[in-house]
Amino acid sequence: MSDFWTSMGIIAAMAGVTAFTRYAPFIFFGRGKEPAKWIKYLGKYLPPALMSVLIIYCISSVNFLGGSHGIPELVCIGIAMGLHAWKGNVLLSIGVSTVLYMVLVQLVFV
Repeated sequence: MSDFWTSMGIIAAMAGVTAFTRYAPFIFFGRGKEPAKWIKYLGKYLPPALMSVLIIYCISSVNFLGGSHGIPELVCIGIAMGLHAWKGNVLLSIGVSTVLYMVLVQLVFV
């Protein structure tokens, strides 16, 4: 019986945190007000910084001297950058480059 209440507690905590993160901008910044300068700054510079960290993390374990020499990774990074520069859609660039990476790793560079 305690497993049931533990599960219900976990679900309730997750629902509360999710609701808080959805409502927090309206609670803290008000509706219709101009965001603070630091919020605009973070909105402008944080996504590219996070993408750079993710790219560095993803290629940090690639062995450029053996196997496929990192060709699939570098090709897909280039495709993602090109698609994002062309279309400006993060979902499209990440999705296409991920699918292409899986195809390259599973079918081409076996």
